[in-house]
Amino acid sequence: MLPYTIGNYLAPMLNKSIPGTDHPEFKAAEEAARLRFNGYLSTGGTKSPDHFHRELGKIIWDYCGMERTKEGLTKALSDLPALYEEFKTDLCVTGNGESMNQTLEKAGRVDDFFQLGMLMCRDALDREESCGGHFRSEYQTEEGEALRDDENYCHVSAYQWGGDPMKPNLNVEKLEFEEVHLATRSYK
Repeated sequence: MLPYTIGNYLAPMLNKSIPGTDHPEFKAAEEAARLRFNGYLSTGGTKSPDHFHRELGKIIWDYCGMERTKEGLTKALSDLPALYEEFKTDLCVTGNGESMNQTLEKAGRVDDFFQLGMLMCRDALDREESCGGHFRSEYQTEEGEALRDDENYCHVSAYQWGGDPMKPNLNVEKLEFEEVHLATRSYK
């Protein structure tokens, strides 16, 4: 089952021809994937994708979990690029790319996780409020409740790849409430 909005997006494409594998965009995507995976195979490092996955997970868990601080997020944004650089130079992928290779697949996923982790930390640092399940310790009421800043953060943040995982392009769409109005919740 698709989310409601995706069905509406895809519906006009029904009964239209599907581009073949000879389409230039398909060939470009295939070549980009080949270069990416050959890069993992040729690194010749000493550490497995699992090693980097654990280290990355520890940084995200410690500094960008449910409770966050400016200090912790700043540390994460210092540690992640250094670990990512190590990933790119000391990755060891066993086997080859000619057949099923789970280590190669995991290297690709871990690379994606690095980029997502850096984006999450950047967004969490830029959002100077507590909202929903994302609690910034610096932004809480005297009773320990989340302190939102609807004046500055009542929007949807959508990031666009800009070529550097540490410098994504932020797109903001302001939220307008017509039927239901914003209200601060209390869980007491």
